[in-house]
Amino acid sequence: MIIHTEKAPKAIGPYVQARIANGFLFASGQIALDPQTGEIVGTTIQEQTEQVLKNIQAILKAAELTADSIVKTTCFLKNMDDFVAFNEVYGTLFKNQLPARSAVEVARLPKDVLVEIEIIAAVAK
Repeated sequence: MIIHTEKAPKAIGPYVQARIANGFLFASGQIALDPQTGEIVGTTIQEQTEQVLKNIQAILKAAELTADSIVKTTCFLKNMDDFVAFNEVYGTLFKNQLPARSAVEVARLPKDVLVEIEIIAAVAK
């Protein structure tokens, strides 16, 4: 099942926002794009992470899930020196359940953003 919402950025390539398979939602990496304008939101790691989390929440909502459904995240940072500031914002997404996570520094991200996050969430049966 394909998940699509106008409240998250449209795919900018040959992929979907998210897909449900075998009891899990697999969401494509989200960057700090405004879903209405297609423009990058923010210039700091905090601002961009906030927009990424909004985009993730919109995808989860479209699938009738919450952040507590997330079991794994992969976080791509342009600069690992931003890790502490990123973590402060990232942590606001989770209320009850923390997911497993990987965080890596990468040379470059789409549209030269500072952060990209992809998620895997469990779908209740």
